[in-house]
Amino acid sequence: MAATETRRTQEDAEAIWVKCSACQDILFRKEAERRLFVCPKCGMHLRLTVEQRLFLVVDRGSFVEHDVDLSPSDPLGFTDRKPYPQRIADAQAKTGRTEAVVCGVATIEDRAVALGLFDFAFSGGSMGTVVGEKLTRIVEHAVQEGLPVIFFSASGGARMQEGVLSLMQMAKVNTALNRLRAAGLPYLSVMTDPTTGGVAASLGMIGDINIAEPQALIGFAGPRVIEQTIRETLPPGFQRAEFLLEHGMLDMVVERKDLRGVLSQLLGLLCDSAPDDAGEAPGQP
Repeated sequence: MAATETRRTQEDAEAIWVKCSACQDILFRKEAERRLFVCPKCGMHLRLTVEQRLFLVVDRGSFVEHDVDLSPSDPLGFTDRKPYPQRIADAQAKTGRTEAVVCGVATIEDRAVALGLFDFAFSGGSMGTVVGEKLTRIVEHAVQEGLPVIFFSASGGARMQEGVLSLMQMAKVNTALNRLRAAGLPYLSVMTDPTTGGVAASLGMIGDINIAEPQALIGFAGPRVIEQTIRETLPPGFQRAEFLLEHGMLDMVVERKDLRGVLSQLLGLLCDSAPDDAGEAPGQP
């Protein structure tokens, strides 16, 4: 069979069936959609597209995207098996978007909020210079407009094709989030499967409330890398959301069907109790 025909057969199968990344069970796509892409056999919360995430979380028709046309360059002239610009072009063709994060504003149960949503299908949700720029800009917009921020992470970490410029985005985004905190505005971090590397080590774990979906892989280096490095067998469930919650690194693990309601409740609590001015409690002179 020709390569083109093989690819078409695989795409047709993917349009009908979904494989669970945890238990490898095969799900009928329509049934998976009805279950919000949660495996009925093992409960694994499968990856969502940005559009699916917005559909589940924000008020219908409320999302307005920012910085739509920002697209990465090739600052290092990087080439491995193919040139970096070709990898970017392939990811853009695959996903229909210019970068691995979508940022904008929306409402959740009529409360305005600034959002950043990673797309793992775009180069593993890796964070390069444009991803860092878009996240920083939406946080700065939130500070200017007095909005809370929610980031939905799904990433393999910093983008190696941009070298240290990619690593710099960790500090850049965190600095913007520190300005948000200084303005007395809340930041909620929602980590989905997987959230690893530089994204987990920076913006993923510094929320006022850190939330994860069930069984999400969250950590810096992956379990296989750690085992190969230290030559030790890791505990069961290591780096999964429930393990992190048990060891105090998360505030809550929330099922997908409940996430919209939980976010709305948290926004109400945090925004309504926020100080009138940075550093002042309500009612103070």
